[in-house]
Amino acid sequence: MRISGIQLAYDDHETLEDRVVRAADLVRTQHSSDLIVLPELWPSSGFGYRNWGAAAQTLDGPIVTAMRAAARDTGTHLHMGSLIEGTPEALERLASVDHDVKRLPELPDGERGLWNTSVLIDPAGDIVAVYRKIHRFGFGNGEPKLLEAGSDIVTAPIEVDGRTVTVGLATCYDLRFPEQFRALLDAGTEVFVVPAAWPAPRVDHWSLLARARAAEDFCAMVAVNTAGFHAKTPMGGHSVILDASANVLAEAGADESIITADIDIEAIHSRRTSFPALDDRRL
Repeated sequence: MRISGIQLAYDDHETLEDRVVRAADLVRTQHSSDLIVLPELWPSSGFGYRNWGAAAQTLDGPIVTAMRAAARDTGTHLHMGSLIEGTPEALERLASVDHDVKRLPELPDGERGLWNTSVLIDPAGDIVAVYRKIHRFGFGNGEPKLLEAGSDIVTAPIEVDGRTVTVGLATCYDLRFPEQFRALLDAGTEVFVVPAAWPAPRVDHWSLLARARAAEDFCAMVAVNTAGFHAKTPMGGHSVILDASANVLAEAGADESIITADIDIEAIHSRRTSFPALDDRRL
């Protein structure tokens, strides 16, 4: 299974429209891949909270529509990273405050109508999975204050050369919660897919946690981070593709780049058989 991770870099000056076009063009360069992955919240910026309202869209809005077209043109599965998803009612509220999400009245969970949402698209351009981020980063501010929490463990099948490969979806801060990845494993996951907007000061933890989740769950890992500098925050880069033994198959540096690697799906199951730690679980 050939996978490409697009470590997109951006700053605070690029318009949403230009960034969507640029990301779609980068996707279209990866015709040889079975799965292409973009980072978390690249349309709105991960830490630019004040941009979230202007970039929020429904899943039939221009951002997802453009990514569906790119997947269809490329003829491959595309994990388009994540965007701020909003219900029509939430978007109407945002319009009333000039799309400044921080000026919205504080609403309790369940009434905000905004999520950090990942979308998986098939080669026909159809949406095949939607994952709303379960663990919101911000310690009471940012995501916890502005967005809803997702609740569903999400896996999806991808057809590769006549074989079905199960991918498990998570996002950024989720990496710090191993119980979510065990639940994905128990749901049949073979390959974890984790888009992120992980900042440079903690990039060592990004690399450590990605390897830990792959090693402890005997799953391959595709972890695609953002590069660049936005909202006064340097981003960490260092996207990585790991096998089920947590060996590095491809890794990016700090700048915008595309990494590609072939994952041996049979080797995932061979690893689980030859080192049967998963069978020894007791808790």
